[in-house]
Amino acid sequence: MKWIDLPPIWLALAIFMTWWIAELQPAGLAFGGPVMDLLGGLLVGGGLVLMLLAVAEMRKRRTTVIPHMEASHLVTTGIFSRTRNPIYLGDALVLAGLALRWDAPVALILVPLFVGTITQRFIIPEEDRLRRKFRADFARYTQKTRRWL
Repeated sequence: MKWIDLPPIWLALAIFMTWWIAELQPAGLAFGGPVMDLLGGLLVGGGLVLMLLAVAEMRKRRTTVIPHMEASHLVTTGIFSRTRNPIYLGDALVLAGLALRWDAPVALILVPLFVGTITQRFIIPEEDRLRRKFRADFARYTQKTRRWL
């Protein structure tokens, strides 16, 4: 497996780009203040909580959290009953929260770019594998649980 083919690498790259934009952007584009700091912190914290809940649920079901590996169980309980991709949603929240916290509104454009990249590189292939392995169960799951929210 290539080192770039892991979601945390893509998140780290997006976070680095967010920081870089924050360092380079003109001060006139900033909108900071305590409200944005609080909102950014809440988004980062919420994203981390989503990730932890998802990992705990997957470990409880004894299935992998590593993309491109075959899942041993279809996890539909806990946070997975609300979103099919809580870890990726958590990643997006962390990225958005850091853009707000670092007062880099221009960097918010990276959030949909990150989500699109993650969807194409990881979510679609993961869902294809789950669809093939768990057929009817996965079809029912996708009907009742949205991909993101």
